[in-house]
Amino acid sequence: MQIRHIYISPAHNFYGNHGKPPGDTPMIEVVEAQCVASKGIVGDRFYDYKPDYKGQITFFSMEVYREMCSEFKLATTPASIFRRNVLVEGTDLNALIGERFNVGGIDFLGTVEASPCHWMNGAVAEGAEKALKGRGGLRAKILSTGTLHPNSTPPK
Repeated sequence: MQIRHIYISPAHNFYGNHGKPPGDTPMIEVVEAQCVASKGIVGDRFYDYKPDYKGQITFFSMEVYREMCSEFKLATTPASIFRRNVLVEGTDLNALIGERFNVGGIDFLGTVEASPCHWMNGAVAEGAEKALKGRGGLRAKILSTGTLHPNSTPPK
């Protein structure tokens, strides 16, 4: 697994906004992410959200991003539109559900799919929610503290 991009956002745009308009807080691409065990990514909207939260960090597949761009003609759309923290390449994220894994020296526990919601149709394109079913990314718990950098790979 290689990390291609890392994003954080200080506020929610969709989460918790059911029945209201989405927020407009951007995802910010960062050169590193400070991951804190059992808390999340420093500076992100889910940092210390609640005890034992299953989505302390989210991963999204670069391969799925490319497929979505092709399918929906999104040539200039950045990966941040999907509002996941870490864009990775070279792994099946669904295979990590229920598994411990290590990226860049940091241990994670894959918890559940980062399921797409109805907001994806407005944020990405009509039909995006359906197209992302089963491949919306991975929510995970952070098990050890450390710093993630793009192009990190698991230690051998």
